[in-house]
Amino acid sequence: MVFKNDTSRRRFRSKSRIRTITGAFLAAIAVGTLVLMLPFCRSGAGRADLLTALFTATSATCVTGLSVVDTATYWSAAGRLVILCLIQVGGLGIMMLGASVALAVRRRITIGQRLLISTSLNLEGAAGIVRLARMILRGTLLFEGAGAVALTLFFLPDFGFWGALERGVFLSVSAFCNAGFDNLGVGGRFASITPYGDHVGVLLTLSVLIIVGGIGFYVWNEMLEVLRGKRRLRRLTLHTRMVLTATAVLLLAGMAGFFIAEAGNTGAGASGGLRLLQAFFQSVTCRTAGFDHLGQGNLSSASIALSDILMFIGGSPGSVAGGIKTTTVSVLVLSAWSTLRGKKRTEAFGRTIPQKSIFDAMMLFFLAFSAALLGGLIISIGEGAAFEAAFYECISAIATVGLSTGLTPALGTGSRLLLILLMFLGRVGIITVGMAALTRESPDDSVRLPEGRILIG
Repeated sequence: MVFKNDTSRRRFRSKSRIRTITGAFLAAIAVGTLVLMLPFCRSGAGRADLLTALFTATSATCVTGLSVVDTATYWSAAGRLVILCLIQVGGLGIMMLGASVALAVRRRITIGQRLLISTSLNLEGAAGIVRLARMILRGTLLFEGAGAVALTLFFLPDFGFWGALERGVFLSVSAFCNAGFDNLGVGGRFASITPYGDHVGVLLTLSVLIIVGGIGFYVWNEMLEVLRGKRRLRRLTLHTRMVLTATAVLLLAGMAGFFIAEAGNTGAGASGGLRLLQAFFQSVTCRTAGFDHLGQGNLSSASIALSDILMFIGGSPGSVAGGIKTTTVSVLVLSAWSTLRGKKRTEAFGRTIPQKSIFDAMMLFFLAFSAALLGGLIISIGEGAAFEAAFYECISAIATVGLSTGLTPALGTGSRLLLILLMFLGRVGIITVGMAALTRESPDDSVRLPEGRILIG
């Protein structure tokens, strides 16, 4: 194939990598669906139907957590193991796991493989990607292992050693990958972790795993350099500073909002310390994790609206989290603030944010919000459900969160297929949009049409 210039060549190669990653996710979902349909994957007689298996495999691979059946009671131990593998594959990315195998057998990772890994992490360029991949794999094993040990100890009195170990490992991987699946099997169907909604150790352990998994591997790398003395805090990149600041602001603001909104609702009768912890965990879990410790259907309207906002924002780029990402919202807020102050440039931490980044953030926000809004309208009309509940499920799907007010298990075939599409777009579509923005050629601004006047507001 003949290319006009280097830009055309880069765009072609980028599209090729995106197709490869998309195909890999589709293959993982297809294999997961077929395996989950085998009789030994279901608890009890019979086998899972195609739609149930497809929905579960998509939700697990896209690290969402929405489910039409109760994971602990519907699936057998083998089925839950398949779901756990799909969560790990979807969380770290198929290309990253392929790199881990190559590193384990001491095989050289080719340039093409390095570019695939960087694309799957939404990074530009492949410089230092092997070192970053090693750090990600080691960090994942460390945090998931430590979380599994802690959770196993917390569950030991209730389930015995083997039962506690199974639940500890499953929940640790699910939390770190921001998946939201659980295998507790207590408290009734779709109870999630509500039986442990007042357990300080469980809530704090899951919170740490969720935050670390959703903060972004690029931020990991820079913070590790700070700990090793290779980088000073004031030399952190603009990206890392924005991620850390936005994460802290969202967590604290969300905690304060839920603490106030649920004072006379789910928090009635609880101590101030427990209410604060539960509000903090709700703020954490809405950031694409999807563990339900209060019962989302019991939340006040204000809390539902706040949850919608936090779910839509999600985690940070280059992480296991979903949503439109913290940096996207940060850029939009800073741009609006600069406009209000009459500034022509958008600045943060002594740096100017490129206009292209602002336009890309607007595009991503518009596409994701439009998809969630349209999905909510379709489900609300088709199922006769309240729009607030339908919109909540759609945001949960496209932001790969997994929280539900209880509507998803009651949906019909068409609505379930729509949520499957939204989950896939939320996981793979974000990568596609991100890479398209990175490789898009800037238009020629030397020739402009005459300006026209329009009224705003």
